[in-house]
Amino acid sequence: VFKMQNYLVKPQITQTIENLYQCSQCTETFSGHSNFIKHLMMHAGDATYQQCTLCSKSFSDNNKMIRHLRVHAGEKPYQCSHCDKAFSANSFLRRHLITHTGEKSYQCSHCAKSFSQNSHLKGHIMIHTGEKPYQCSHCDKAFSKQNNLVTHMKTHTGEKPYHCGHCDKAFSENRDLISHLRTHTGEKPYQCSYCDKGFTANSVLKRHLRTHTGEKSYQCSHCSKGFTQGSHLRSHLMTHTGEKPYKCSHCYKAFPKQSNLVSHMRTHTGEKPHQCSECNKTFSQKHCLITHQRTHIKDWNSLPSKIKSIKTESSFKEQLKKYLEEKVKKEETNQYL
Repeated sequence: VFKMQNYLVKPQITQTIENLYQCSQCTETFSGHSNFIKHLMMHAGDATYQQCTLCSKSFSDNNKMIRHLRVHAGEKPYQCSHCDKAFSANSFLRRHLITHTGEKSYQCSHCAKSFSQNSHLKGHIMIHTGEKPYQCSHCDKAFSKQNNLVTHMKTHTGEKPYHCGHCDKAFSENRDLISHLRTHTGEKPYQCSYCDKGFTANSVLKRHLRTHTGEKSYQCSHCSKGFTQGSHLRSHLMTHTGEKPYKCSHCYKAFPKQSNLVSHMRTHTGEKPHQCSECNKTFSQKHCLITHQRTHIKDWNSLPSKIKSIKTESSFKEQLKKYLEEKVKKEETNQYL
């Protein structure tokens, strides 16, 4: 019985970049990292307990160790037949296939929601129960999911192992790096089925979809209000508690949201980062720019006041589209009268 760490010899600093990776089990050497990882997989079947020295993870199952090594190697042999995605394990592929079939066999007993995975249902139920079993050992924060605690812990350690090759930004999570890279490439693979908007991350698309469906699954325990996002509920709860943790360093004002503080700071700095593409006017607040941009719409003055007064951009566009479609229908009908 031996650990996977016995296979690894840390690269020695030499005058050549060749043969940096050496297997201590069979002394074979490799110049490429991925080839070295694939070689370790051949030995992995011999061990009953293994620890990966490329990271801190340990495995009691050989198959899990081999699957994990594929993550380091970038090997994804399991291809989806419906799209171009590929996975390092067959179980990951099976889980992904449900996104194509739409199957959601795990039903919440508290509301009408259903889920494709039992783990997702368990996490969702904690929204209803308020249960947060994963406690941070550094502060008083607690979480309903273990992976949320792991992510949070990095705010204490400052660990950001995932670096962007295009700029100097670094991230604590690989998924955050992947989403960030799309800001450089312009790629927006997650498309809204209701409108023409695209997004860099699936989580952002899900959040956006609620503006169309009107779904408000985050319910306030103090009043009857519901919210589309957990962050909006947390901000709302501060109206009950009176908590205002974000304080201005220039004056006595304090705010329940960080975004409110950022907006307020511009009254001190005079910064106006939001510019109109039609007339080059600048604004300190994004919502002021959005309101202004509507004045450039053709026949703005003839629009009904109930449409002009809509604050959210998605609702405004939706109602404007309906109004214009009805107007065209009326004009076409009048032509035949």
